[in-house]
Amino acid sequence: QVRLVESGGGLVQAGGSLRLSCAASGRSFTGLTMGWFRQAPGKEREFVAGINWSGGSTSYTDSVKGRFTVSRDNAKATVYLQMNSLKPEETAVYSCNARNSLGIVIAWGQGTQVTVSS
Repeated sequence: QVRLVESGGGLVQAGGSLRLSCAASGRSFTGLTMGWFRQAPGKEREFVAGINWSGGSTSYTDSVKGRFTVSRDNAKATVYLQMNSLKPEETAVYSCNARNSLGIVIAWGQGTQVTVSS
């Protein structure tokens, strides 16, 4: 079983940056594919970025390409989301999840609030 805890959210002005962290504990982190998602008030949760177990493969939703960077440190069992040039419409609760080698989601974090003021 794996436990995920996000941190790094907060209030930032439009155009600013934040770095989110998602720390894993409870089982081997190395083999897990990690994803970042966000959910704005009244909207569906959406995929933001993902990274495979080695960090050699990443993916992003189109709206964040060129501004967000996902990375991981397997030694620290942590995945990061560097967010630059933030926009007010990106205000949301950001959460991470973990998938095993079968692609099955095995854990979600509780989320961290990101608020971007205009």
